[in-house]
Amino acid sequence: QVRLVESGGGLVQAGDSLRLSCAASKLDFHSYAMGWFRQAPGKEREPVATINWSGDIVYYASSVKGRCTISRDAAKITVYLQMNSLKPVDTAVYYCAAALRGTGWSKPDYWGQGTQVTVSS
Repeated sequence: QVRLVESGGGLVQAGDSLRLSCAASKLDFHSYAMGWFRQAPGKEREPVATINWSGDIVYYASSVKGRCTISRDAAKITVYLQMNSLKPVDTAVYYCAAALRGTGWSKPDYWGQGTQVTVSS
């Protein structure tokens, strides 16, 4: 059974940095694009960043571009989201997701359970 387990969330102050990790198990890592999504209270889940199966194509939401970096480590079967210059509007539950190569992100195949990120002003 495929599992995606996020970690690294927490309570930080505005301007701080966090690195989120998503460890995948029983996932054919090279066959999946990986992504980070977030959902703030009362809002819909939105994409934050995605990375293709080979790691050479990345996407960032305009709200985080220049502040976040997504990366993947095939040896560790892990995807990361480095977030810098955090703002209170970044407060949300952050989810890791996996989408089979070539299928896009309209309906990811797997989701993690989420990790809370809270940024105080």
